[in-house]
Amino acid sequence: MKKALLIVISLMLIFSLWACQNQEEQVVSESPQPKGPIIDTPATGIGHGGDGPKTVFKIVVPPEVADKWTAVVIVVDDKQANKQDEYTVNIGDDLIIPDSDLSVKVGPFLPDFIMSADTITSTTSDPNNPAVGIAVMQNGNKVFPPSGEWGWLYAKFPTIHSFQHDRFSLTLKAGLFKEAQEGAPH
Repeated sequence: MKKALLIVISLMLIFSLWACQNQEEQVVSESPQPKGPIIDTPATGIGHGGDGPKTVFKIVVPPEVADKWTAVVIVVDDKQANKQDEYTVNIGDDLIIPDSDLSVKVGPFLPDFIMSADTITSTTSDPNNPAVGIAVMQNGNKVFPPSGEWGWLYAKFPTIHSFQHDRFSLTLKAGLFKEAQEGAPH
C-alpha cells in the first residue's frame, strides 16, 4: 500500500513539474511583485532560479487545513558543526538559526500538497504529502527563493527545489496540529 501511494505521489510530482515547464505562455512582468511562489525554469543557482519564463501560482489553504495545522518541525543541518537540530515553529513565525546570520519565515503549510497549472493547495487535511512554504533571509536580505514569495520544503522529497547554502540545509520533518504541539521539540 505504501509503495502504491509513493508511486502515485511521485507521478503527481512529475506531472506537476512537467506542467510547470509547459506554462511558458504565462510570462509575469517584474511589477507589481506577485503573490505566491514562482517556479523558474530551468532550475539553477540557489533553489529555484534561472532566466526562463515565470509562472505565478495562487496558494489556497483550505479552511480545514488552516484550522487544524498550526506549526511545523524543521530540521536544521549544520554541515560545519556536523549536527542536526529540530525546531518547532508556528506557521507565520520566524526561526532564527543559532550561530548564523540566517532566519527562516514559515509560510503556508499544506499537509497534502498538490500543484495544478496555476494553483498550489492541499487536497485533504491528512499528511499524505506534507510541504511548507518558507522564505530565508541572510543579513536581512532574502536569499531563498530568489523570486516569488515562498520556496517549498517537502517532507517526503527533501531534495526537490531545496534551499542551498554552504553551511546549512533545511528539511521539513512534519507538520503539527493543535493537539500534537504539546511536548514537541523547540
